[in-house]
This record gives sequence, structure tokens and C-alpha cells, in this order.
Amino acid sequence: MNSSASAHDPATPTSSSSPSTHGDPSTQDVAFGLDTFGDVTVDRGGRPVHHAQVLRDVVEQAVLADQVGVDAFGIGEHHRPDFAVSAPDVLLAGIATRTERITLGSAVTVLSSDDPIRVFQRFATIDALSNGRAEVVLGRGSFTESFPLFGLDLARYEQLFSEKLDLFAALLPEGPVTWSGELRPPLVDQHVYPKTEQGLSAWIAVGGSPESVVRAARYRMPLMLAIIGGPAGRFAPFADLYREANAQLAGAGTAGGGTAAPRLPIAVHSPGFVAETDARAAELSARHWLVNRNQIGRERGWGDATEADFHREVRSGAMYVGSPETVAQKIATTVRTLGLDRFDLKYASGPTPHDDLMTSIDLYGRKVIPRVRELLAEAGYTAGVPQTVSRV
Repeated sequence: MNSSASAHDPATPTSSSSPSTHGDPSTQDVAFGLDTFGDVTVDRGGRPVHHAQVLRDVVEQAVLADQVGVDAFGIGEHHRPDFAVSAPDVLLAGIATRTERITLGSAVTVLSSDDPIRVFQRFATIDALSNGRAEVVLGRGSFTESFPLFGLDLARYEQLFSEKLDLFAALLPEGPVTWSGELRPPLVDQHVYPKTEQGLSAWIAVGGSPESVVRAARYRMPLMLAIIGGPAGRFAPFADLYREANAQLAGAGTAGGGTAAPRLPIAVHSPGFVAETDARAAELSARHWLVNRNQIGRERGWGDATEADFHREVRSGAMYVGSPETVAQKIATTVRTLGLDRFDLKYASGPTPHDDLMTSIDLYGRKVIPRVRELLAEAGYTAGVPQTVSRV
């Protein structure tokens, strides 16, 4: 793969430095987002809700998140019956016209099975509709249904992502692109439209591979760590590696006396659920989490999880479930431990009813986020600078 100087230079920042505003993230507050995959919900009688209604409900959930002060709203992509969202960008475009301030992005866009140029065009369109509030989170995803669906060879899993990411990065400066690879014809001084007004923010999502962490740094893209099991503290080496790689690459890029590149943010995406009390949160979320976890587990040959496994993840793992105070304390500890700039709560896991999700969103925005900010201020936390604290 190669591209001309008119395309992407990995030493040059290509995305906005803050999840919600442009500028140096060291001057920004920590941001707090919500993510959903559009899990198919059930009604109060336990009956599955139609995909179409789930999509309409996700729009209402995003509108509420915007109203209660959540900073970002991300929608994931799947191609299977238990998730309603296969085209998150279409849904985000609709949400853009119903919201005013919240950042709108993917969680994640499965770039391996998509066309990088079309991804850029769709999110540039969302950016226009939302007056500059779009972002895209690029990743490989943890499911493979999109590969046979779109006629792609799973044996080229790594090559597909690597080459398509390289092309997408070449598009971000929004100038003429000259690029070549092995999987598609080359581009020669090609412009892609529409252009954005302030640039498109692009993140790379990583599940815990050191190579992927370094790749994010090499492309000068912010890092989104997907922590879906176990204590967050075990990801500290990956956050440190990203900071170290960024510092080294930025230093190499300024060896000739240029301006130092801005620090890039790190975010975490983890599952959770908020209710008025710890007991109520567990009561409302445990059984739905188990449905989701065990359905996927059976497909992948895992043993069934139990309610004890759920409570262990809540107590010492990656589940942020409980009252506003409980969830806020755990999020604050994770932010301080990893030196985060942003935390995204995946607020739906399994077929939790829409009304319960709305309550969780409301509590997250009105009570959890302000409390986390209080806790971080009390601890003297500076965004991007890890503190030595007790492990989650």
C-alpha cells in the first residue's frame, strides 16, 4: 500500500483531538458517552419487539441522551437477528436532525466489510446534517456475519482491515488522494465528496492487541479500548503503550523543528446499566445480560454464564451496573487508572425493555456524569494522565 504526499501522512494528525470539540484535549473535560448495538428488546410481556420499533426506540434514546447532557452517542453495526441495527450511519443521520449538541458516531463501523470511501461519504453527510457533530469509530468488530453476507473472504480478515484502514486514513485530510493497494484499483489525485467543514473525527477501536494499539498511534487516530470482561486495570499497559508510541512518533515527526503534535485521547467502551438502587439495577439487567451472553457463548463454544458470573463482573470486572453513586465511583476509578479522556457506557446488553433503558439513560446523564466529574475534580485528575488508584 502506498500513497502520495497529497494523501495521508501517518505523522500528521487526521482527526479532531477531542471527542466533542476541536482542540488540545489536555484543556478539555473528560467526556462521557453512551453506546448501543440496537439489541432487540422485549415488551413488558416478554415478547420480542419488531426490528422497526427497536430502531425508532434507539432514536428516542439518543434524543433523551442529548437532553440530559450526555456528550456522545454511538451505534454499533451487526447483521444478525438479535440486533436491529445493520446501518448505523442511516440511523445517525435521522438522529442528527432530532438532536442539538451530542456527538454522533459508530460503535463500531466494521471497516473490513465496507468500502472506505463510502464510509467517509456517509459520515461526512452526517457531519453536515449535525453541524459538525459526527465521528466514526473504525474496527473489525467481534462478529463475522458481514463477511459472507457481502461476499468477502474471511481468510483475508487481517489484510482487509489493514488495507481499508490505510485508504480511509488517506481520505481524512480531504485533499486529492493518490493511493494504491492489492484489493482494489488505485486512486490518482482523486477527490472524495462531500467535504466536511472542520474535518471528520475518526477513532480506532481495539480489543487488546498491542499491534492494534501501535497501529492507532501510527495513524494518529484516537484510541477506543473495548473492555467487555475482566478488570479495567489490566488494560493499563495498552493505554501506556499508546501514549508511548504517540510520543515517539510525534517526536520523530518534529525532528526537523516542526510544531509538536497534539496529544491524542484514549477512551473506554464497557457495558453497564443504571437504576435507582444497586439491587434494582441487578434485578433489571442480570437476566437480559445472561440471555445475550449465553446466546453468543453457545455460538462460540463457551460454557453458559451464571448469575454469579454476572455479579462477579459487576463487582470486579467490566460491568458498570448499580445505582448512580455505585456506577459513578467505578467509572471514576477506571478513568483515573487508565488516564482516560472519555468513557462510553454500552447501556444495552440483551433484550432489556425500552422503558428501562430510558430510565438508565436519564440517570446516567443527570446523576452519574455530574458525580463522576465531582469525583475526578476531588482527585485532582487531569485528562490523559493516569493516577495510581485501587484497581476496579
